[in-house]
Amino acid sequence: MAKIIPSLNRHTLARMTSGERRVAQTLAAVLEDDYLVWYDIPVARRRRYPDFIILHPSRGLLFLEIKDWKPETLKRLSKSEVTLHTERGQVLEVHPLEQARQYAYEVIALLSRDPQLCHQSGPHQGKLVMPYGWGVVLTNITRKQIAASMPEESRDILLPEHLMIYKGEFSENTEPEAFQQRLWDMFTYRFGQPLSLPQIDRIRWHLFPEVRIDAPLQTELFADPLQAAGEIEQTLPDIIRIMDIQQEQLARSLGEGHRVIHGVAGSGKTMILGYRCLYLAQTLQKPILVLCFNITLAARLRAFISAKGIGAQVQVYHFHDWCGQQLRTYSVDVPAGEGPHFERQVSAVIHAVEQGFIPRAQYGALLIDEGHDMQADWLKLVVQMVDPESNSLLLLYDDAQSIYKKKAGLGFTLSSVGIQAQGRTSILRLNYRNTREILSFAFGFARHYLDPQQSDDDHIPLVEPEAAGISGPAPVAKRLKSFADELDYTCACIRKWRSNGVELKDIGVLYATNTQGAQLSRRLEKDDVPHQWLGSRAQKMAYDAESDALTLLTIHSSKGLEFERVIMIGIGQMEDEGEQRQQSARLLYVGMTRARRYLLMASSGENEFSRRIVDVEGLGGDR
Repeated sequence: MAKIIPSLNRHTLARMTSGERRVAQTLAAVLEDDYLVWYDIPVARRRRYPDFIILHPSRGLLFLEIKDWKPETLKRLSKSEVTLHTERGQVLEVHPLEQARQYAYEVIALLSRDPQLCHQSGPHQGKLVMPYGWGVVLTNITRKQIAASMPEESRDILLPEHLMIYKGEFSENTEPEAFQQRLWDMFTYRFGQPLSLPQIDRIRWHLFPEVRIDAPLQTELFADPLQAAGEIEQTLPDIIRIMDIQQEQLARSLGEGHRVIHGVAGSGKTMILGYRCLYLAQTLQKPILVLCFNITLAARLRAFISAKGIGAQVQVYHFHDWCGQQLRTYSVDVPAGEGPHFERQVSAVIHAVEQGFIPRAQYGALLIDEGHDMQADWLKLVVQMVDPESNSLLLLYDDAQSIYKKKAGLGFTLSSVGIQAQGRTSILRLNYRNTREILSFAFGFARHYLDPQQSDDDHIPLVEPEAAGISGPAPVAKRLKSFADELDYTCACIRKWRSNGVELKDIGVLYATNTQGAQLSRRLEKDDVPHQWLGSRAQKMAYDAESDALTLLTIHSSKGLEFERVIMIGIGQMEDEGEQRQQSARLLYVGMTRARRYLLMASSGENEFSRRIVDVEGLGGDR
């Protein structure tokens, strides 16, 4: 079965015409699973909307226009225009073949500027590596009716046989080979070499800028594509990062209502949240609220949203900061008491909402990252902030990363806090962030401490991660004599990496306690190593992931972040007894999975974690 993007759920089917639905269901049923099909998604930078784009590794790229015209509707044809009789009278439209041809030529012109998508030698040097074509499906007109209404010589010019599919020539029961032959007869030439997976990803990277990872500003993404080819080639990356097909399909298929995404670390949950913000910012009038528990992650998300040019529409808050903002906006005082100020803040907001001092339904949509760290009364509070008219809510969580709670699992049902997502939960099992070696090491360590369960209270299975990333060097774990030795080792690794040309912004050093962070920060200052030490609330809120400096932060604060290279220190000083053992193990798992490719761990203590982590010498020849 072909992969249809967005998936053919109720929301997608509802916005299709009846003819588009029949074509989509036919494509899904009769094309094999190596076909990719996109429906009504804007392409490239001019944001044009072909009805269907079909991509096959061996066949190439095909653009289909679908028309539900009836025989009596079609009055006159030329090579460029169609005259239709409608309820509004005579209407002139672009000929659908010309429409599809324009889509194809614009996309092909864009793809042809990428050297990695062109033949490097031979008779086709400089030409695109894949065939392309276009065609039209008339869903309510038969081939016989067309033949009866115009001479053959006119049909050959205006509606060429090989470019047309008519009513009765497609359905879910159509013979697959016959239907596919109709599609590929729309191509004028063929190449024998199938596209590689990197080439397919590059095609998607060009067609759909919104699914790029670490993409530039939105104003750049949707700029005029007709600039000098040399300028475009200079900006093309050698290695692209893009959502995989499952992530893209999920991001485009979320639809309306309440949705839950339960995924392992590194499965792209936060990236999907960012894409969802881009989509909602274009469709909703009311502001969009994004909440998370980690201050540092909130700063990173805020920077991402701002870079996409939607900061005015999307408000990103650490949960307790949002509570404080609500109290200030509506002039509500925090009552005196013995509990911590942040807890009394939350209670004050809950009470003010109940009394009507703070209004409900302030936002067109609510998106919650790190849902596993949210308490029941917090969720019950923020769910009320969604406008019932739009009723758009997205919750993302990963139970294995729940480091702020004593026990695994949410501890309550989602329905009990007002989240109505039964049957609308997506599971992401594949980890795309870490190398296979890092993921295997991290999960192998964590499984000794994290209790496996069949499912949570909402019958959502707790997910064991599956590696989908590339292979890389084995993690390195060093047993040292003292914390001073850990500092020496850390600084030596940083010096070696810098001498090899590694950018400091790609390095994160994670520590267990603030005292350890302060010691390392002083040492880095002494060694003249630029770094961002996220040791205070203000420093966390000002975090800049693009700064040319190493990032130094607690393992707690690293949640939701990632670095090419991670060094973890202070492991031997972490608590490893009683209830705290599982909590510390979960925290270590989070820290390990922040590393995309290189993971170093230093330990000078004698706790159980130090003994569990086995020395692994060398790091692929690069310390």
